[in-house]
Amino acid sequence: MRLLLLLLSAVLVAASGASAFDLQAHRGGRALWPENTLPAFAMALDLGVDTLELDLGVTRDGHLIIAHDPHVPVDLARGPDGSWVEGAQPAWYDLTLAQAQTYDVGRIRPGTSYAERFASQQPIDGTRVPTLAALFDLVRARGDEKVRFNIETKIDPTPPGDTVDPDRFARLLVDAVQQAGLSDRVTIQSFDWRTLQGVRDIAPGIRTAYLTIVTPEEGNVSLEGTSPWTAGFDPVRYGGSLPAAIRAAGGTIWSPYYPNLTPKMVKEAQGMGLQVVPWTVNGEAEMRQLVEWGVDGLITDDPALARHVLGR
Repeated sequence: MRLLLLLLSAVLVAASGASAFDLQAHRGGRALWPENTLPAFAMALDLGVDTLELDLGVTRDGHLIIAHDPHVPVDLARGPDGSWVEGAQPAWYDLTLAQAQTYDVGRIRPGTSYAERFASQQPIDGTRVPTLAALFDLVRARGDEKVRFNIETKIDPTPPGDTVDPDRFARLLVDAVQQAGLSDRVTIQSFDWRTLQGVRDIAPGIRTAYLTIVTPEEGNVSLEGTSPWTAGFDPVRYGGSLPAAIRAAGGTIWSPYYPNLTPKMVKEAQGMGLQVVPWTVNGEAEMRQLVEWGVDGLITDDPALARHVLGR
């Protein structure tokens, strides 16, 4: 009954013109289609998602490309001869756009843990790494005037040199968004909050989402000290509150790793005016629980399952 009431509430909110629940296709929906590719984004649009979530890198000649890993991924990339790439691979930033697009990224490498994890993904051989401009063109050509874009800057402060510096990254992305006339439909997100502060400095009207993860294995924020990822907005400076740190940074959206989230944290963040959109939520039980907690959206690899859970 509670879930039904929440879903009814979402319908009423949408009808009133306010912000509705935000269903985001992570990397275009990589449980279903090759990640971060134009065919995946096109099919996610057909499915009726609210937001296309994607990752962004920069080539040596300054093109913005849609790719998650900083280097050519051995689990996804085949060379011009059709063979899977082997060993250490160059960073996308070391390649021109023409070189980057020689790789086929239309299927997962068989026999890998990645392939086992997404065994139902439909391969589309011959698929190339797209540019951000090509995605904008795709959406424009379809006449879609509603879908949003959640664009992550893939940058890491710990091994600098894999991509452009944060200020140039922010400038390149803001210029591309503004030239496309999409400032009101784009959110820029990052684990490296330096790029988000750069975006806020030059285009404060573009929404920013602050990604976080706190686990024993990895984390971009410290709840007890400082971190090179947070641009000086460490929670210890804001009463130990992660939402308070994000709010102080000027964020409007908090996107935490979903196992880090609790109902209390959702209420705390929303009480500060933040939207809460956790990542990457792929299980039905987890989706239902988070909806019951009142999150503002979900980032998922399986938007088809999420549509079922949401009753769409």
